[in-house]
Amino acid sequence: MKVLLYTEGLNTIGKSGLGKAIEHQKKALDYVGIEYTLDKEDTYDLAHINFYGPKSYLLAKSLRKKHIPIVYHAHSTEEDFENSFIFSKQVAPLFKKWISKCYRMGDVIVTPTPYSKRLLENYHLNKPIYAISNGIELSLFKPDKKSGIEFREAYGYTKDDKVIIGIGLYIERKGIIDFVELAKRLPEYQFIWFGYSPLAATTKNVRDAVNTKLDNLKFAGYVEQEMIQKAMNGCDLYLFPTLEETEGIPIIEACACKTNAIIRDIPIFEGWLEDGKNVYKAKDVDDFEQKIKAFFAGKLPSLVENAYQVALERDLKNIGKELKKVYEIAIDTVSSNAKTK
Repeated sequence: MKVLLYTEGLNTIGKSGLGKAIEHQKKALDYVGIEYTLDKEDTYDLAHINFYGPKSYLLAKSLRKKHIPIVYHAHSTEEDFENSFIFSKQVAPLFKKWISKCYRMGDVIVTPTPYSKRLLENYHLNKPIYAISNGIELSLFKPDKKSGIEFREAYGYTKDDKVIIGIGLYIERKGIIDFVELAKRLPEYQFIWFGYSPLAATTKNVRDAVNTKLDNLKFAGYVEQEMIQKAMNGCDLYLFPTLEETEGIPIIEACACKTNAIIRDIPIFEGWLEDGKNVYKAKDVDDFEQKIKAFFAGKLPSLVENAYQVALERDLKNIGKELKKVYEIAIDTVSSNAKTK
């Protein structure tokens, strides 16, 4: 079996969570010995399409005429598109219609979580949908004290500083506004945000947040995943105030590095991240503030050993096996349909 991993505009989205998901797909397929190509002009038995742009749609349309099986990866939903960039809320209904049209081109659809699967089922796509995590590279994201020291040295933190990290694009949906508000309220702790996107494309509230000048707040911009691994190991707490996700790779990375975490209490995390068991959850900025204070006061015990099990279940070796099964289903589906015609 040879698979086309096709991602339109990869150079543009390569620094996003989607870009990281594509890298994970490559490694997952390597683990199970499935050959893949990134060249749509190459020969292949199945296409795994990761984006919803016009080139992706036209490619899927031509592949259907050739009876080449298609796995369409639904990384995005209307729900996580809202409150991202300027006017995103207003155009979200149109976005839903377009991605639905794209996803229907797949013989099967893959999406990262049972939550995003439930959302897509309400889109009436009339195609089988499988929930498969984007996975975690446990060989990279692991507990490492030396890496943690290197992070603190790189950003000028002492061993006694209480450091809180956040990760995400400069968009409202990622909770960056609440992150900055918490830095204002809690000057005794150091806050640093990793990630970047053009401020011109985002909302005024986000621009104001990113332009905030505080002695205890840094914006590190985009960094390679090796630095994220170091930051996970060097911080005291990972904060994930996101308002909507289809999965949220950074929280899995935090689990893998045995990093204590406080995340927003939203539906995406139900069933696999449990408050007081493997993470702590907060409903709003006031709740985050109280939980952070309680954590550093020693009133909230570490949950990292339980959290590590979440990462183990999402090891890329397991993800590769799940993708292989879905590929086989797509091939069988197209083959069966051809026989009935």
